[in-house]
Amino acid sequence: MNSLVLALIGVAMILAGYFLYSKYLASRIYALDDSRTTPAHQFEDGVDYVPTNKYVLWGHHFTSVAGAAPIVGPAIAVIWGWLPAFLWVTIGTVFFAGMHDLGALWASIRNRGQSIGALSGRYIGKHGRNLFLVVIFLLLLMVNAAFAVVISNLLVSTPTAVIPTWGALLVALLVGQAIYKLKWSLPVVSVVGVVALYTLIWIGDQVPLALPETVMGLPDNAFWIIVLFLYAGIASTLPVWVLLQPRDYINGLQLFIALGILYGSVLIARPEIVAPAVNNEVPAGTPSLVPLLFVTIACGAVSGFHGMVSSGTSSKQLHKESDARFVGYFGAVGEGLLALGAIIAATAGFATLGAWRETYSEFGAGSVGAFVQGGGAIVESGLGLSQSLSATILATTAILFAATTMDTGVRLQRFVVQEIGDIAGMALGKGVATVIAVGVALALTFGAGVDGSGGLLIWPLFGTTNQLMAALTLSIVAIMLLRRGRTPLPALIPLVFVAVMTIYALFIQLGTFWEAQNWLLLALDLVILVAALWVIVEAAAAMRSARNYVGDDDAELAQEAERAAAERAPQD
Repeated sequence: MNSLVLALIGVAMILAGYFLYSKYLASRIYALDDSRTTPAHQFEDGVDYVPTNKYVLWGHHFTSVAGAAPIVGPAIAVIWGWLPAFLWVTIGTVFFAGMHDLGALWASIRNRGQSIGALSGRYIGKHGRNLFLVVIFLLLLMVNAAFAVVISNLLVSTPTAVIPTWGALLVALLVGQAIYKLKWSLPVVSVVGVVALYTLIWIGDQVPLALPETVMGLPDNAFWIIVLFLYAGIASTLPVWVLLQPRDYINGLQLFIALGILYGSVLIARPEIVAPAVNNEVPAGTPSLVPLLFVTIACGAVSGFHGMVSSGTSSKQLHKESDARFVGYFGAVGEGLLALGAIIAATAGFATLGAWRETYSEFGAGSVGAFVQGGGAIVESGLGLSQSLSATILATTAILFAATTMDTGVRLQRFVVQEIGDIAGMALGKGVATVIAVGVALALTFGAGVDGSGGLLIWPLFGTTNQLMAALTLSIVAIMLLRRGRTPLPALIPLVFVAVMTIYALFIQLGTFWEAQNWLLLALDLVILVAALWVIVEAAAAMRSARNYVGDDDAELAQEAERAAAERAPQD
């Protein structure tokens, strides 16, 4: 098949989801109401609660949830063929991811901007909340540790991306000042910021920077990991408008331009997809398509991490309720388009089927490398950009989005540590909580040696843990809908499908870890499985109770918000 046909069908399906299905969700299911005061206004503090322009907030939300996962997952999953990956990404984006992300955002703004972990205590119960927090903590730990390793490896393997990666921080700081202090118009700031960022990409391509093999006694990638965690720790404590928002906004624009370059190249070059639609000759050791496809591709179809971002940071910055449709659902649309681009790059960016099979010689191969290599070849063929510059653009895109996810991930981990402290009766300041969050991630990353390989030690559990998180988030959304007398089916159908596939995958992984005698992953798999089953049982009981609920959930939440605002006022 020609890649242009696949691109047109996929883009049309995903955009139709936004223009049609998201309108139904916003008006009939979630009943978004601009007359309600959002947490960003009610608890405005200039640090975490900041009313934000919806386009800027979309940039933060989109780039925080995107990261490297919508590239890595699809670029690995095409080993089963391009058709299964394509169907899961397109259908998943429209009916799973958009509903999930918008639902988590809605649930949080109706609950004072509380995180999904905190909401589980209200709607599922205290025991469910505690187990929920275990799953959340492990998921964030995997994301922060693994993404630090992925970014550091890309900085080492693609030295042309070093200058634009770190130069983007300065651009973001200046953008934040221009928007909030100098009051520049957003279009002007956007143009200036994007031009500056792409200038840095061009400079980076001309002036590659490679560290020595050892720096201060550490391997070069280990040095980058430490620098990344120091940066993420500091960034997570700054007011969101200083760095997080503007960095994510400019990165969001940069990604859409990069996607435009990739899709434009597909339009011009129209490369043929060399990979099979369904691969009947998978390498030895490749797991079965069902259920592994549905946990290999998480971000780009549906991802529990998105619910943590929606309820952890985005809900605290939403200016008005109707903005949730653009920020939440369209954020999922952007990620779906990125995942679709990754599928095309990893299947049409190779000259022959033989070259593709050589790259996909084992399960787990391909990944970011196939995206950068294949996408670079398509861009070079379509737009005539050099292979080096094309690779620099795509590598920088992958790094910047992994870095923004890591920024948000460390901030979210700080929130989780503080929530756990509250449960234990210890009030932890953001400084102490950040040190704990970063310290645990660093301990895992370097736990297997100074090369940082420990950061990927528990990554095999990411897909299942992440999808379980999505199922648990959807259970809260379903309970809230039932308490309001609305149909829970848009949440229940994705919930049941994701829960069944993920628990199935967890059992398969148990056997794999047992055979490999990997006792650490086996133990963690068991902990996650037990926690998930327990929470699902409690959630099912909560859904039965919700059907008989006779109160007014929104009225109760409004009263709680007023009391919280009154308690907070003397401290402001």
